[in-house]
Amino acid sequence: MYRRRETHREQLVAEITNNLRRYAVDAQQVSHAFANLHGLNPTDLNALLAVMDAELLGDPITPGRLGEQLNLSSGSVTALIDRLERVGHIRRDRDTVDRRKVLLHYADQGMTLAREFFRPLGARTDTVMDRFNEDELAVVHRFMVEMSESLRTHRDAVRAARPESPRRPTG
Repeated sequence: MYRRRETHREQLVAEITNNLRRYAVDAQQVSHAFANLHGLNPTDLNALLAVMDAELLGDPITPGRLGEQLNLSSGSVTALIDRLERVGHIRRDRDTVDRRKVLLHYADQGMTLAREFFRPLGARTDTVMDRFNEDELAVVHRFMVEMSESLRTHRDAVRAARPESPRRPTG
């Protein structure tokens, strides 16, 4: 049977797709190593990442938004936050504008542990990025933003297509 020869573009797309998949798996393994080292389960880790991402965007997350993101019940979110706060990974603060609202922040102790663990990876990442000029980094950035958006859109579509089921406590 005749097999059409792939174009250079098709080869690149296939290689990039494989690289993204391997990167995702490797990143997940590094995250799980951090979690295991500090006695965190996958839900704890996802919560910490959500808190960190929200802070980096300058929009600290509320317990309600965290529950929505992690698909957890109110009681499960409370237990999760209590546990992470007790071990020093996060802290709760009242919103300065609306005192009824609670905002979650990465606690200093948790941030210190994360920095110590991820500092060598940060140095390696900086070394790689130093090999690219500003124009190349801009293209890579645009690519990553669009790929991340594509992945989140697919994730949301998969979630929406699932039959409604009660939230299961995790943690």
